[in-house]
Amino acid sequence: MAHSDPPRSAPPGERPAAGRRAILGWCLYDWANSAFPTLIATFVFAAYFTQGIADTPEEGTAQWGLMTGLAALAIALTGPLLGAIADFGGARKPWLAAMTVLTVVPTALLWFAEPSADWAFYALLMAGLGTIGFELGMVFYNAMLPEIAPRAMLGRVSGWGWGLGYVGGLAALGLCFVGFVGAEDPWFGLSREGAEHVRAVPVVAALWIAVFCLPLFLMTPDRPATRGMPAGRAIVRGLAALRDTLRRIRDYRGVARFLIGRMLYTDGLNTLFAFGGIYAAGTFGMAQEEVLIFGASLNVTAGLGAVAFAFLDDRWGPKRVILISVGAITILGAGMLVVTDEGAFWALGLALGAFLGPAQAASRSLMAHIAPPELRTEFFGLYALSGKATAFMGPLIVGWVTAWAMSQRAGMATILIFLVAGLAVIWPLRTDRDRG
Repeated sequence: MAHSDPPRSAPPGERPAAGRRAILGWCLYDWANSAFPTLIATFVFAAYFTQGIADTPEEGTAQWGLMTGLAALAIALTGPLLGAIADFGGARKPWLAAMTVLTVVPTALLWFAEPSADWAFYALLMAGLGTIGFELGMVFYNAMLPEIAPRAMLGRVSGWGWGLGYVGGLAALGLCFVGFVGAEDPWFGLSREGAEHVRAVPVVAALWIAVFCLPLFLMTPDRPATRGMPAGRAIVRGLAALRDTLRRIRDYRGVARFLIGRMLYTDGLNTLFAFGGIYAAGTFGMAQEEVLIFGASLNVTAGLGAVAFAFLDDRWGPKRVILISVGAITILGAGMLVVTDEGAFWALGLALGAFLGPAQAASRSLMAHIAPPELRTEFFGLYALSGKATAFMGPLIVGWVTAWAMSQRAGMATILIFLVAGLAVIWPLRTDRDRG
């Protein structure tokens, strides 16, 4: 039997939801940082690493999976702690700014990763650091949602952010395709020899994030640092608060059930993102240009799905949207692993994309609904933990099974197990919308 969480009152002095300008600035950060998962983690640099840097695509897949798993472990260990510290320190923007820098700088440095196995470790190190910065930044970014959006619009604002993020990823992909990867004469006199036209993509991604993150820092208000707590004391208090929360996790059984379920299905989704471009390139022989077009098309349907389901989130409740979306992804993903025709792969992939955005946006809005207000960043740290605690397992299992069976299809099939398990865990969860 599912249990409800103990009632928690909002902290005294918590600000009401911000205005439209602040919401727009917050959503634009999704537009900005989506360049990293789109261009680096999924469709361009990941495929370049396996096809151009690693000795073989299978070895590259295994190495990329190991890097992704180790980065996920680092995120899982540090996310809740940083969130707890930020809750006591007050302001979240300084933390978000630091994580944005940690994303931008290593991403730009991927320019130096030449198409040779000698650069494999360097490429994995820079991509891993960028991944850590990106994911930890989302802890502080997500925690701002309930403070800028009215409670009745949490689903819509979260969905708008995800939708805008997919549009941003699409725009970045289009820019890179026209100017670099798909151009006969790449911009700035870059040469296809030495893969300069592909190595320029991480630089574009870094500049994209750096420029388009500015509206959030300029337009969206931060929670004031009213507690006036020095950094050292905030660290000590944050450690103690995190320890206390983990000891009393049974008091938040509904949250715990959701986090466990999300841990499982998000592991499947993240692994799908990490290996989508690699699978398309390796199994169907898609060239870099084809992978880029596939990624752009996927972003279109994902963005449309995120915006369409944003209204249903507020009307039906985020849990129901999650169940529908993850269930559809499971069915369509299984079909993509069975088909051998590239046209059928495209059709199933575009249909699957329509449910990617809603699954992610509804997860964020559900956490915003159920997280205790006074511990919001800490709980979004635990939210990040739930997305990364076992995230090393998905990529590692895909890599191991791919290497053992010498088959990318066999490796990717393991993703379905995580999706089904996550659905089974959150199915009994009762939210306020369910009780109403």
